Amino acid sequence: MHALEIVWNPSKGIDLGFFTIHYYSLMWIVAFLLGFQIMKRIYKNENQTDESLDSLFIYSVIGIMLGARLGHVIFYQSELITQDFFSIFLPFRFNPEFEFTGFQGLASHGAAIGMILSMYLYNKKVLKKSVIWILDRVVIPVALGAIFVRIGNFINSEIIGKPTGSDFGVVFSKLGEDFARHPAQLYEATCYVFVFLILFFIYWKTKKREQQGFLFGLFLVLLWTVRFFVEFVKEAQNIERAEWSLNTGQLLSIPFILIGLYFMFVYKPKHKLS
Repeated sequence: MHALEIVWNPSKGIDLGFFTIHYYSLMWIVAFLLGFQIMKRIYKNENQTDESLDSLFIYSVIGIMLGARLGHVIFYQSELITQDFFSIFLPFRFNPEFEFTGFQGLASHGAAIGMILSMYLYNKKVLKKSVIWILDRVVIPVALGAIFVRIGNFINSEIIGKPTGSDFGVVFSKLGEDFARHPAQLYEATCYVFVFLILFFIYWKTKKREQQGFLFGLFLVLLWTVRFFVEFVKEAQNIERAEWSLNTGQLLSIPFILIGLYFMFVYKPKHKLS
């Protein structure tokens, strides 16, 4: 082992004997709980009710998790639809043998789409304000949550980076390797820290939060620009498209960036909120 390499080989989680609490699942729980606390503070600042906050949490969890799972299946593992359909929605694998897997295989692009759709339904059924109003605010805790999700990926030794070809990097022993890779998950998580801090600062310290769509657009531009560039040091998740000049993650990021620019600089709300 070279002195500049970090050998990474953690356990899957906390073994309780009858059940293992996966660290990846814990990261999602932390993300949602911290996100709830941030939105609680924002809702208090906006004079929104506790009941609407509770409903927001439910809509967010269902929308993001369902979107993330379906996004992974559609974009990266479509064979599950015919080979192991029920594993798409359940934390079990049925083929080739029954096994508890937890909710593995979650795509951030799908999570983003799920978040937008769930916020549309939440606004229509509960908030009755403006879907852009809620998106401008919910992206702040979502950016924070993205940090913990990528840390969970690092713990799981998944969504790995490409070999560094040097003595710098991380050796993912769980994969049976003895060479260093880019810790792409940590690169991404670190960048998301700055995305979160920028959004948090703009909401609390500037008047840009009053420009409908600006924070939502900025979130899309920052988050997916980070994703686009980090993908250059990641191993392709879709092997069939590994030789493409841009991989699946990058191709899916471009539309989100363009949509973000639209909401930042072009979008004009039809009605101003009181």
